[in-house]
Amino acid sequence: MKILLNRKPVEGPWGGGNHFLIGMIEEAKRRNHEITFSLEPDIDVIYLHDPRPDELGISINEAYRYKQYKPSTFIMHRVNECDARKGTQGVDEMLRQTSSVTDFTLFVSNWMKNYHVEKGWKCQNTMVFINGVKKDHFYPREKINNGKVNIVTHHWSSNELKGFDIYNLLDEWIDNNPDFTFTYIGREQGKFKNTKVVSPLFGKALGDELGKYDVYVSASRFDPGPNHVLESLACEIPTYAHSEGGGSVEFSGEDFTFSSMEDLEKILLTKNYSLNSMSPVDWSVQMNSLFNQLELKVGHEKIKNPLF
Repeated sequence: MKILLNRKPVEGPWGGGNHFLIGMIEEAKRRNHEITFSLEPDIDVIYLHDPRPDELGISINEAYRYKQYKPSTFIMHRVNECDARKGTQGVDEMLRQTSSVTDFTLFVSNWMKNYHVEKGWKCQNTMVFINGVKKDHFYPREKINNGKVNIVTHHWSSNELKGFDIYNLLDEWIDNNPDFTFTYIGREQGKFKNTKVVSPLFGKALGDELGKYDVYVSASRFDPGPNHVLESLACEIPTYAHSEGGGSVEFSGEDFTFSSMEDLEKILLTKNYSLNSMSPVDWSVQMNSLFNQLELKVGHEKIKNPLF
């Protein structure tokens, strides 16, 4: 197959979608499929990482026109976005319009699927595809063992909805609770006074740092399919998510949630943390499963014509 990816992967610390792109490229090469980033003759699959028109790559508009030229082209769309995620407007509607001319939707969590389906998702051929992790990067490590409970979180985005209301309160809380430390890995807002800040990391360097801590806190809200939670779970760190965390709650489990700093304080002060039940799988396993489905669909299913 010739597969067009409408975004290119980025080197360095970035979000879970970047890991997905890298995983697709690696698996395609392993199966001797061709990858391109531009519109060329004989494209079998157009993968939409983000359907919006901008300078970063091909949009749904170009993909739709190409499908008119070659109706057998299979358009696959990975959905990892919504208005609730960053407090935007118009993203949900744009994604629903995109769903009327795509052949296959990958939702990054059941929460993300339910969110959009309830609003009128049009593509009926869908699959929940939870991100994998690099298991040779994220696994249990030896702890700091400094006689304290060492709390950690990590984000590559400093958007307020990543949970900075809670992180700022936690920063104040540890000042009065010397048995605890809090470390923030990634891009932050420059407001912390008592928190150890580690510059953005990725790959094995992130796993080496992350795995040293005792408890993980994710205060992110309405997060579609958070890689930060999956990476923590892969390191076998007890992981607690905000009750409005969307995919964070799905991954960590309902029994590992808090709705306020008061709730989180009660959890932390128990100093009795159990492991979550979810165990993320390696990206290679997830990509193998995805390509098995993709090859079947492109090879044997009759591709529908665009709806408008």
